[in-house]
Amino acid sequence: MTQMLTQAPQEPGYTFLNFPLALNVEDLKADIAILGVPFGLPYDSKGAPNDQSLAPDRLRCNSDQSPYSRERFDWDLDGPLLNNQAITVVDCGNVTADPSDPQVHYRRATTVANMIFERGATVVTLGGDHGVTIPVLRATKCLNRPITLVHVDAHLDWRDESKGVREGFRSPIRRASEMAWIDQIVQIGIRGIGSLVTDEVKEARRHGGKIITAYEMHRRGMDWVLSQIGDGGPFYLTIDADGLDPAIMPGVMSPTPGGLDWMQIHQLIHGLSRKGSIVGMDLVEIAPRHDVGNLTLVHAERLICNFIGACARNGQLRPRHH
Repeated sequence: MTQMLTQAPQEPGYTFLNFPLALNVEDLKADIAILGVPFGLPYDSKGAPNDQSLAPDRLRCNSDQSPYSRERFDWDLDGPLLNNQAITVVDCGNVTADPSDPQVHYRRATTVANMIFERGATVVTLGGDHGVTIPVLRATKCLNRPITLVHVDAHLDWRDESKGVREGFRSPIRRASEMAWIDQIVQIGIRGIGSLVTDEVKEARRHGGKIITAYEMHRRGMDWVLSQIGDGGPFYLTIDADGLDPAIMPGVMSPTPGGLDWMQIHQLIHGLSRKGSIVGMDLVEIAPRHDVGNLTLVHAERLICNFIGACARNGQLRPRHH
């Protein structure tokens, strides 16, 4: 088989929180798998090696306090990360790319994510720009259940195409709406000015998903937002870093005032995990060169730890298949 996974190439030796490296997903035995998908589909030749492609490895390198994060009492979780349970978390490294054909990276991401899902693990994807959500969502088809997509972002991401590209970072939710197994779509934190024109907003509204602006979220509260999401799941959670307020995630390409604060994203993650199983999540659009004092990376690590800890506590992890 063509090599589809590699260990953090820019900083060899690092995995997220020093979890075991598992590059052979065909023999995967894990409950939660970290997967780096560094490259979205570029809109031009300059867009391929973008700043966001550095984020998966920077997140790994920033998680250098692993004994503390994995073993000490965590007040976000009311106990240690894995809640003293026999839960296996692994880091599957990064999906490899082919500079001569950007689509190869997407095809490999779908193949790898599909194998992880089929083996019963929850996938935590580290992007990359928001285009990488598309190949991972394609892989959820193998679960043979309607998926509820929960999307945190400043932007709707509903462009049909841009510069002839239909699977770039402006289009993931539009592409998701075309996947027959993606059922309800709930978009949270929408605000500011994006790339959409009015007709595309009308199309998104006609699709029938719930579009919750940041202003409605702040006014009504996260309990109300959670009430707008059907119970049971399974859920897939996609988080664009610019969906959070730039006061806590400044390291993005499009900082927009008024996003989710830390308490709100914490409440969303834990509230969603209590509503049903979350088969996967991704965190995308972190631009490390734009970070301020590692603030974005610190919040990103905390966010992922809260997701892992919530999954460990709420009995929603799926049985493994060997």
